Amino acid sequence: MNKIKVGLASCGIAAGAKQIQEYIQNEIKDKKLNIALEKTGCIGMCYNEPLVEVFSDSGQWLYGNVTEEKAEKIIEHHAQNDTPIKEWLVKAKDVETDDDSYFAKQLKIASRNCGIIDPTKIDDYISTGGYESLKKAFKTPPQDIINEIMKSGIRGRGGGGFPTGVKWESAVIAAKKKGEKPIIVCNADEGDPGAFMDRNLMESDPHTVLEGLIIGAYAIGAEEGYIYIRREYPLALKRIESAVKQAQEKGFLGQNILGSDFKLEIKIHRGAGAFVCGESTALMASMSGRAGEPKAKYVHNVEVGYREKPTVLNNVETFANIPVILEKSAKWFAEIGSGDVSENPWGGSSGTKVFSLVGNLERTGLIEVPMGITLREIVYDIGGGIPKGRKFKAIQTGGPSGGCLPESHLDLEVDFDSLTKAGSMMGSGGMIVMDDKTCMVDVAKYFITFLKGESCGKCTPCREGLIVLDEILTRITKGKGKEGDIELMDNICETMKIASLCELGKSASNPVLSTIKYFIDEYVAHIKDRKCPAGVCKELIKYKVNDNCTGCTICAKNCPVDAISGKPKEMHFIDQEKCTKCDICNEVCNFDAITVE
Repeated sequence: MNKIKVGLASCGIAAGAKQIQEYIQNEIKDKKLNIALEKTGCIGMCYNEPLVEVFSDSGQWLYGNVTEEKAEKIIEHHAQNDTPIKEWLVKAKDVETDDDSYFAKQLKIASRNCGIIDPTKIDDYISTGGYESLKKAFKTPPQDIINEIMKSGIRGRGGGGFPTGVKWESAVIAAKKKGEKPIIVCNADEGDPGAFMDRNLMESDPHTVLEGLIIGAYAIGAEEGYIYIRREYPLALKRIESAVKQAQEKGFLGQNILGSDFKLEIKIHRGAGAFVCGESTALMASMSGRAGEPKAKYVHNVEVGYREKPTVLNNVETFANIPVILEKSAKWFAEIGSGDVSENPWGGSSGTKVFSLVGNLERTGLIEVPMGITLREIVYDIGGGIPKGRKFKAIQTGGPSGGCLPESHLDLEVDFDSLTKAGSMMGSGGMIVMDDKTCMVDVAKYFITFLKGESCGKCTPCREGLIVLDEILTRITKGKGKEGDIELMDNICETMKIASLCELGKSASNPVLSTIKYFIDEYVAHIKDRKCPAGVCKELIKYKVNDNCTGCTICAKNCPVDAISGKPKEMHFIDQEKCTKCDICNEVCNFDAITVE
């Protein structure tokens, strides 16, 4: 054993990785071991954090869910033997583990270095071939770079799915017409609940984002670059700031980059946390010091963007792909994914997509998969299926404005066009899996409530539509739904899709429309029968103890309001007046003795 790495992205830190790092450091010092201790980012196995990787001359082994007790035994074992503790392994080259299927169908391009290199050291990135694509770009005419990006078929990974090469070329044309230098902006304002793809890329491999941004700037002739990052991402901010400084010191930024006459300055702009500022024109307004409100899209950012100049805006993941496309060719990238982009950049979905896979799954985390993979492969092969033997009910893709797709759509290919046709969307890459204990009416209410709070309020269809949808859904979940509510919501949603100013309003109706389309029986049960089939909506359910009760008393001991009574080894009872329907009794019961009616 000659080196140990600890994963120190946000997910690892939240799971206690910093304490594990400090413990290992003290162990090395106390036992006077000749071992290097390094940090890395997140490899994607968030469900296994904290993660510790051990290196020796004979191999490398990744351990998951590491505690101080485990760390002590790992260090002791490897110091004495050059073999792993197999039962704790989650990834190893020549050892089979229970987690192997998590990586089997993944293909790492944008996230290729995540969890591999130290994100705070530019030399680590350079050792993997980092900044070689930039050097190659500087030997290539800018228009040839744009053509290569066009041929790759890469579409924006931030949600819009607009062909990146077309956007870059449009900005060049507009800049020439206006006689101005264009501006390039990296959109790192990732605000979807449950989404953390861009955050991890910036925390785990900030230089790949930076390299892609510099290449893009060179290709379009921009001398000003900006990174717009959420205020809630302090670690990502710290690491991207460090990366910018290191790149300047190495001559990859600033004046006369790599000995050329090209110059580029990159500034970081912190957003205030408004969800709508992920929308391109609202982001530009925010950067300019104005309220984050969108404008009509008949004037495009590539023509009139930041400070009224032609502006290219791509998101973090899009830029992270650019160095690899230049390294391995547009043809290589275009052959990955679904559809045919050889003649038309809108013709398919090339390359891979990074998703944050969360919800009711055995294995949650960050995954990167080829476009065209099915939802079933993601949920069951990569995610490991639904825990506790429960049944799959729905998967929501595309963030709060995405749709909820049922089990019948599990064999749907994951790409821009297929998801849109099904009533959902790719979005920035959030995926939330739900089991049969999920109420789809309540899910729709949750996302509409979120979007109502995040709407900028500029246009009437979005502002008023979301308020009314929220009121109707709240009534339905409280057992006060009315006949005609479903039809009314459908009409409101269609109006919002047609008349809203920006994509937030146009897509905000997806959670309602998709749940009505695929789960209308649940709406009917709430409205006509005053029942919640999933047992979630508190005003419509009761908790009762059934005949399976053994009198183990565990439910009574865990009830926070003492609503459960009964003697040991005798059937217990729930006081309905005291019961707050918190579901704790159901969660702790080992005998299926709680019935939710």
